[in-house]
Amino acid sequence: MPKVPLSWLAESVDLVDGSSAEDVAAALARVGLEEEGIEGPPVKGPLVVGRVLSLVKETASNGKTVNYCRVDVGGHNDEPITEGYDNVGQVEGKGPDAGHFFTPSRGIVCGAHNFVEGDYVVVVLPGAELPGPFPISGRKTYGHWSDGMICSAKELGLGEDHDGIIVLQSPTRDADAEFGGFALAHLEPGQDAIELLGLDENTIEINVTPDRGYSFSIRGVAREYAHATGQEFRDPAAIETPAKTFGGFSVEIDDPEPVRGNVGADRFVARIVRGFDPTAASPTWMKSRLTASGMRPISLAVDVTNYVMLELGQPLHAYDLAKLTAPIVVRRASASGDLPAISTLTTLDDSERNLDGEDLLICDSEGGRGARAIGIAGVMGGADTEVSDSTTDILLEGAHFDPITIARSARRHKLGSEASRRFERGVDTQLAPVAVQRAIDLLTKFGGGEVDTQVTDVNDTVAPTPIEMRVDFPGSIVGVEYTRAGVIGALEQVGCTVKLFEALSEPDSLTVTPPTWRPDLTDAINLVEEVARLHGFENLPSVLPTPPPGRGYTHSQKVRKSVARGLADRGLTQVLTYPFISEQRLDDMLIPDGDPRREVVRLANPLSAELPLMRTSLIQSLVDALKVNLGRGAQDVAIYEVGRAYRASNIGQVARTFSGDAITPDDVEALNDSLPMQPRRVGGLMTGQRTPSGWHGAGAPFDWTDALAAAQAVAQMAGVTIVASAEAHMPWHPGRCATYRLVDGTFVGHAGELHPKVLETLGLPSRTVAFEMILDPMVEFREGQITLADAVNAQPLAKEDFAFVVASDVAAGDLVACVRRAGGDLVEDARVFDVYVGEQVGEGKKSLAVAVRMRAEDKTLSAEDVLEVRKAIIAAAESEFEAVLR
Repeated sequence: MPKVPLSWLAESVDLVDGSSAEDVAAALARVGLEEEGIEGPPVKGPLVVGRVLSLVKETASNGKTVNYCRVDVGGHNDEPITEGYDNVGQVEGKGPDAGHFFTPSRGIVCGAHNFVEGDYVVVVLPGAELPGPFPISGRKTYGHWSDGMICSAKELGLGEDHDGIIVLQSPTRDADAEFGGFALAHLEPGQDAIELLGLDENTIEINVTPDRGYSFSIRGVAREYAHATGQEFRDPAAIETPAKTFGGFSVEIDDPEPVRGNVGADRFVARIVRGFDPTAASPTWMKSRLTASGMRPISLAVDVTNYVMLELGQPLHAYDLAKLTAPIVVRRASASGDLPAISTLTTLDDSERNLDGEDLLICDSEGGRGARAIGIAGVMGGADTEVSDSTTDILLEGAHFDPITIARSARRHKLGSEASRRFERGVDTQLAPVAVQRAIDLLTKFGGGEVDTQVTDVNDTVAPTPIEMRVDFPGSIVGVEYTRAGVIGALEQVGCTVKLFEALSEPDSLTVTPPTWRPDLTDAINLVEEVARLHGFENLPSVLPTPPPGRGYTHSQKVRKSVARGLADRGLTQVLTYPFISEQRLDDMLIPDGDPRREVVRLANPLSAELPLMRTSLIQSLVDALKVNLGRGAQDVAIYEVGRAYRASNIGQVARTFSGDAITPDDVEALNDSLPMQPRRVGGLMTGQRTPSGWHGAGAPFDWTDALAAAQAVAQMAGVTIVASAEAHMPWHPGRCATYRLVDGTFVGHAGELHPKVLETLGLPSRTVAFEMILDPMVEFREGQITLADAVNAQPLAKEDFAFVVASDVAAGDLVACVRRAGGDLVEDARVFDVYVGEQVGEGKKSLAVAVRMRAEDKTLSAEDVLEVRKAIIAAAESEFEAVLR
């Protein structure tokens, strides 16, 4: 988010007298620019001007040559040791006065060698703090007590120069000389250097919403501060610019087939400065403002383009003219007409980028028209035409690019530059020539050179579309009665042109033309927000809505809350993951071709180019949450999520658009039909120990039965009965996986241990288990049904245990179902409590032990009743499974 130095802001708008940084932040918050932080001066404590009285070079034991200096720091000096001596600057060394110094001063050890006696330097004294933070104190070093430090530009955060200290003024320099743009004719020892060097800056960091891109500039923030306080706004873009001429550097925009209807560029301004001094340094005030704004000073040419971008909001780029071949062509990376495809580009950060066909490029014509890429438009320039220390002729570019095109390229290449952040939010279409002129003025002032009279301006921009709105529309939406003058005044204040007209059909209506710096104002509802904002959000009444009577949670909401609470009660932790996955994730989970889970929804504008797909299963994104926890040292993890997965079943259907006030239920249904399938689900992953080890013995690890138990718990909390079957289904282990369906056969989920190959590919621990259940069918199955409570049966319970020898392929669940059917209403519960495989039962056989609990509703079961049930169970098991009672 942008950082706004208050001294810079004050150049475009008068701050209210006596305002603190907190007051300015509060004013900006009133118009929607919320404060994220306030930073004070980077240097705290005494930082003063010092005059070097003497300098003695000494060679230390490590071979390094250092200077022991006596520095006059005015009122911060030590008291003289002895009076009666001439203040001639005698220092420690040989002679009758060895060991004494009689001029008030401070002794400081310095390793730099770019200064001499008599120079004025910057001294930081004990008790101060430099950026870092780096506290300063006196200390003994190289055999002397160093009572402070003589500072370099890097130590003060004014640049990267650390080779020598800052020399403010020297005996060999003219009295009216400047250091970095600051007049230094009247330096005095002890003078405050914090204010002198512009290090007393207060900076406010603000949060800018995506629709307010103009606020990524001093110009935009100053305008908003003027709205909030009524102070006069002085537009820094109000400068004269020369008109377009013929004969300038040739530029072409070649985008005949716009991607998804978006023309990549509609304006390109280019001007040339010749004879520029590449060794010229940026003024200190410019470096200070760049640093306070969060940018690193580099060189004059680069600093100027960055400075103008921060000031006006228009990104610029400087090219070495000697390295360019006309014409410049703005084009896509894909082949088009006579333009060849371009696959790679080395950007300014020395990274080779693999280009996508949709990338908008700035190309020159070395090797043919538009054949060489020299930058990704609006994102980052190329290394081939970079301005260097030998550059004397510069081509300045100011352009306007399509926001969506720039946003896609920035995310695709993971290059969130300062330029792209502004272009993707929308830049003023009329600002490019002004920003280029402003940059030229600064370049020639501090770096010399001559400006070519030719001006290249390829301008295909379109004027903003007027918006029609009734005068009373803002009041009807906000609930506050605004006068006609109040509505018109607010819109004009933000820069709109407003015309009032009377029509029979729409009396008292407005035609509002937004300013070019507000591309977000496209509809009447956007204008409503501006009216409310400028009249003060704090003036909107607070009305507590009255909930309609007789309503509560829907059945679906109750089920989801019950499921979430029940899983948490069982020791699982609820998480919330982003529903975005990579294309590789489906392969990593061994999802076969043709599987419905391959019907993915691909995002047109993904947050990350590496995650362009929507998940088709909760497990696909829960994997990332599990890996994060494992990576942070957790060993026993059990997590779950209640959310949606997405299937591209309806891709290709076009959603209808509606105009008018009334939308019917059929319209809503048509909109829903155009959306991808997105049923609600619950899924979970468990790994490590279910029960930790302790004094009582070894712990119990999670296994596939825990996943099955979680799935059964979900069904229980949803109030449905599910039937399990053994079916292989990736990414689960084919022999340790259950597939669940409702009693009517509707599929509702899977649970079990994940496949070892999947765990290896994803980097998860072995034996990790998972479950995923679809909630919507369960909710629909029970919708509208009343759950009756079971009456408490006071009759005594009868118990019988059976051990059946059956074929090894007989499912335990099938045997239990057989037992329940045979016992009829008298069987209250039946479950398997033991499985045995061994020599005693024979090869290909297993023993299933079933515990049966019987009870009648109206009487105590007699021995004969129990015996009849026992015989029926044995007979049914023998008939259906050829079971033998052990």
